[in-house]
Amino acid sequence: MDTPAWGLLALFLTVLGLLAWPLGRYLALLCNGALPRWMQRIETPLFRLAGTSPGQPMHWRPYALALLAFNAIGALALYGLQRLQAVLPLDPAGMAAVAPDSSFNTAVSFVSNTNWQGYAGESTMSYLTQMLGLTVQNFFSAATGIAVAFALARGFAARSTDGRGVVGNFWVDLTRITLWLLLPLSFVLAVFFSAQGVIQNFDAYKTVATVEATAYQTPKLDAVGQPLKDAAGNPVLADARTTTQTLAMGPVASQEAIKMLGTNGGGFFNANSAHPYENPTALANFAQMLAIFLIPAALCFAFGRVVGDLRQGWAVLAAMTVLFVAAVVVVIPAEQAGNPLFGALGVDQAASALQAGGNMEGKELRFGVTASALFAAVTTAASCGAVNAMHDAFTPLGGMVPMVLMQLGEVVFGGVGTGLYSMLVFAILAVFIAGLMIGRTPEYLGKKIEVHEMKLTSIAILVTPILVLAGTAVAVIADAGKAGIANPGAHGFSEILYALTSAGNNNGSAFAGLSANTPFYNALLAVAMWFGRFAVIVPVLAIAGALAAKKRLPVTAGTMPTHGPLFVTLLVGTVLLVGLLNYVPALALGPVVEHLMLWAK
Repeated sequence: MDTPAWGLLALFLTVLGLLAWPLGRYLALLCNGALPRWMQRIETPLFRLAGTSPGQPMHWRPYALALLAFNAIGALALYGLQRLQAVLPLDPAGMAAVAPDSSFNTAVSFVSNTNWQGYAGESTMSYLTQMLGLTVQNFFSAATGIAVAFALARGFAARSTDGRGVVGNFWVDLTRITLWLLLPLSFVLAVFFSAQGVIQNFDAYKTVATVEATAYQTPKLDAVGQPLKDAAGNPVLADARTTTQTLAMGPVASQEAIKMLGTNGGGFFNANSAHPYENPTALANFAQMLAIFLIPAALCFAFGRVVGDLRQGWAVLAAMTVLFVAAVVVVIPAEQAGNPLFGALGVDQAASALQAGGNMEGKELRFGVTASALFAAVTTAASCGAVNAMHDAFTPLGGMVPMVLMQLGEVVFGGVGTGLYSMLVFAILAVFIAGLMIGRTPEYLGKKIEVHEMKLTSIAILVTPILVLAGTAVAVIADAGKAGIANPGAHGFSEILYALTSAGNNNGSAFAGLSANTPFYNALLAVAMWFGRFAVIVPVLAIAGALAAKKRLPVTAGTMPTHGPLFVTLLVGTVLLVGLLNYVPALALGPVVEHLMLWAK
């Protein structure tokens, strides 16, 4: 990694910390319900209309049932909206109804905070579907993840001994997170993006003359070099290329803001954040990366405040940061090194004043290798999935890093809420392992970790590897799965493994090169997305309920500290050993083999 790359990484982490610290304080107040009176006056009529109130906490089971029911209804509504969009308003481009299998996949995708897109948004979805369907679910799916993180934090913080195991009120959490967190932040960010050049309108698609057409509209010359003219005396043009191009319009900035803040990732355009209408400048690109990590980082600080020990939040954040920096220092040099096959041909790939250097295939010139590789690490460390470069065009080692970040369980900052509660699940496993090593009953934040909690922890950790590996096996065996492969061999296997990894871990980014918009892949990936989301959330809520019902034990001389460098090292090691070892054989068949083949030549 060169000096500018280190500088960009340092600047990114510094600004992130400065923004996340005060937001973490606010999130703690939101979790504890310590809101100003004027906020309470606004939300009280909403709670009264819904038939609930902050004074009606839920046991984890009704909390989970409410969450599942709400998201299931959201999926049905989004499916119906896509199927009916041809007869609904706000469709200036005259979009047809979305196919049933694609509608099913997209509905599950956006409700599960995955935002996998097997379609081109600007040629498939109407303005109404983009706003009322996709953008609304961006808010609700993000709020759902944060609500689960709040419930788990309350479970650790609970001091009562009544055994009820209440974890909060889902409807109150959902309302407050959406109303007082996601909406205000999205509004501010959308205004900033609009100022940077991200479009926000309801105009019809525009037909414009292209620069290329103007360049080719030159007169045809005769044998002596004189311009040829037709019978009317007009010049005969040398080229008859198409002189116009249709540019998609729409309410992009509003969707762009929540797609980043909510770690959703679904783009208005097929090119996602590589499209100049979504991500026009280097400053907008930097802001998008910050927006992806902002709430996940702030939730770590909020967790420390909720449990009454800021050091606990710092420890979790430190573990996330160590893993993230390790990934960055691999992916950026891998892309800066370029393609060894080009070097053998005498192609100059060194960075200079005249060229960006490195592996520029699939990357935007306005971002370059460093910002593109950093964005890839950010979007896959978090469960965002927005991309500003083609991950399929990365070097084998550079493409493996985003895949590994997802396979760790989206715990390296992770999605909004998802990253915190997934890392806390690994923390529970870490203290259990440490307890076995020192011969003590494992405790975390004063709560004993017993057989029941370990069973639930095992389920939460093993769900996604089973979905990813079993789904990949089905895809490489089935004829319908192999039919979508455009690049046979190790790279084709990587494309399938990446797609299932992205779906099962609710990331949504695509390696590309795989024809995934088929009934087979739409159904397979939808199953992976749904269970990858909710088959983890339910055991996490069960853990929260079990912890809330336990008495919080005082700290003694024999209590293992969970806030120092030793615990951070233990937590990082647990994530790497447990989270990654499941995928080592699959990685060896894909990116590792491809890397060795590339450099062997």
